[in-house]
Amino acid sequence: MRILVAMSGGVDSSVVAGLLKEEGHEVIGATLQLYDHGAATSRKGSCCAGQDIHDARRVADTLDIPHYVLDRESRFRDAVVQDFADSYARGETPIPCVRCNQTVKFEDLVGLARDLGAEALATGHYARRVEGAGGAELHRAADPARDQSYFLFATTREQLEFCRFPLGGMADKAAVRAAAARLGLSVAEKPDSQDICFVPEGRYSDVVAKFRPDAAEPGEIVHLDGRVLGRHAGIARYTVGQGRGLGQASRDGDQPLYVAAVDAGRRRVVVGPRTALPQAEIAVEAVNWLDAPSAVPRPCQVKLRAREAPQPALAEWDAASGQLRIRPEAPAIAAPGQACVLYDGDRVLGGGFIRRAA
Repeated sequence: MRILVAMSGGVDSSVVAGLLKEEGHEVIGATLQLYDHGAATSRKGSCCAGQDIHDARRVADTLDIPHYVLDRESRFRDAVVQDFADSYARGETPIPCVRCNQTVKFEDLVGLARDLGAEALATGHYARRVEGAGGAELHRAADPARDQSYFLFATTREQLEFCRFPLGGMADKAAVRAAAARLGLSVAEKPDSQDICFVPEGRYSDVVAKFRPDAAEPGEIVHLDGRVLGRHAGIARYTVGQGRGLGQASRDGDQPLYVAAVDAGRRRVVVGPRTALPQAEIAVEAVNWLDAPSAVPRPCQVKLRAREAPQPALAEWDAASGQLRIRPEAPAIAAPGQACVLYDGDRVLGGGFIRRAA
């Protein structure tokens, strides 16, 4: 097959290109330049800028495959970074990796692959594409510690048919690095990129303040019972479930307090005891189905945060309104803006974004 490989300059995507070339496929490499080449984005642990582009090109030279660099800086800024800031300004906690996959990576690269006459797009994601009775299915990776299926829930069925995830069946990251060494790739020991690639030195609130200064304006920290307990330095610094960064509002007598809600309209951070945070029902919007939605409430497992294990729940889909309601077996903490992903065992059924509670 002719296959386009999304090459970020890291070890994962480089191994994908090497393994597919080894199998006899005609491999074409493509790297997205998502932000500028300045010092802030060339630091250790970044991706898709500066040194990473040179690393991808060097790997392509080693494998003797063509390599293209696509300037998507403007699109990435509008579709991912601006959305990231807008979400925090609305009192939500965004997932930029999902937005990036939705737009710049899968939408744009699938289009490029088709333009180049490729029969598939391959990426370095840790997930498995399984041929089922109804077509391609998305499954969790063999290595649960590296599984990235949560971040791929918004992949459309059409995109999933076209995509390949060669690393999904590998035992662990050590096996991937061993493959890179065997293939003679210079990135075999390169460190993994960090979660939010475009945030210099991990200070995401600085990025939010640049695009949405209103999210960095001070306001009140208020208890659920209405008492004003302190002040904050911007709602962008807080997410539901957080217990740090509350200063004098971190305790009510001997009782620890946590963020229960972010009231963006009044620039308030609302806090309460841990027991007040879990919800018995969670509303989900902008749902993408990878399996046919059920007309009746469906038992499944859900992940409400990337690092959580799936938990039993009942999913009720209202096709008329496009709303999904999740009733976890045990009430759970749900941060607006985060993804709620539905599983049937290892298979991803679909998912959407957690909506703000009233």
